[in-house]
Amino acid sequence: MQPPQIKPLTSLDNRPLWSVMIPAYNCAHFLPETLRSVLAQDPGENVMQIQVVDDASTDTDVKSLVEEIGKGRIEYFRQPQNVGSLKNFETCINLARGHIIHLLHGDDCVKPGYYEKMTSLFEQHPQIGAAFSAYHFIDDKGKVIWINEPETDEEGILENWLLKIAKKQRVQYCSIAVKRSVYEHLGGYYGVHYGEDWEMWTRIAAHYPVAYSPLVLAEYRMHPLSISSTSFKTAKNIRDIRWVINAIEKLVPEKNKMEVRKAASKSYAQYAMYIAEALWRNTRNRKITHLQVKEALKLYAGVSMFFKAAKIYARMVIGR
Repeated sequence: MQPPQIKPLTSLDNRPLWSVMIPAYNCAHFLPETLRSVLAQDPGENVMQIQVVDDASTDTDVKSLVEEIGKGRIEYFRQPQNVGSLKNFETCINLARGHIIHLLHGDDCVKPGYYEKMTSLFEQHPQIGAAFSAYHFIDDKGKVIWINEPETDEEGILENWLLKIAKKQRVQYCSIAVKRSVYEHLGGYYGVHYGEDWEMWTRIAAHYPVAYSPLVLAEYRMHPLSISSTSFKTAKNIRDIRWVINAIEKLVPEKNKMEVRKAASKSYAQYAMYIAEALWRNTRNRKITHLQVKEALKLYAGVSMFFKAAKIYARMVIGR
């Protein structure tokens, strides 16, 4: 299995600096906020392409919604039928005309100053392939539910970034911008529908320096209809992560492979236990909770994991 190829733009003149590509599928409740967060920072069509790429949504007339909010400023493309997230991301990248691409999901947001800061990082460090900022996790109401730990207190190129990102997923789509030429060189997202971004960030880090700003300039939304939340209910998230860890291991130096695999497996097993606890607390569904615990232990069967599993099963027995 290989990443999909991204076609270079060889004959296009007067390209904008930015392409803000917004993949959307049945997120009409959140899409207006996403679009307004971009429009509030719009430097003009000569500098920024803004386009919604609709994966055949069925929850509303997305085209009309885009026209109403964008007033002609936002481009719109609709897939002829639902193609799934990976193919829709590939379409986004191929439709992008800008030198820098921001894939901003239709339920996420950028905060004021995001594009100005990212532009500054690319200008200061022309050798980088990507740049990202700190971000917050928000719920369906927009409330901050988790503050992501900053990578560093100072902005600039990150040191030892390949090994850091290979050991643990540390970036979300909403916070990172990638040069189109990097996608043309390395290909697009592929393989799985959960964790495919982690593999991409690691692939980029294996070939290019990456810059960072500790300013919180993006918001990643967690809600029941998100791809992540849906995969939790079948434990597909952890089955996909095993594929991702195998792919990532091939991107790091031979001497670091065992260290990376152990750290990555343990990190996601711990996360899966956290998800299992949340699933039981919110659903009281024994089957989906057990699936998450089972897959976590397959990923990393350390003593601490068995202890966490025992605590979850004890709560299930007593109904707490």
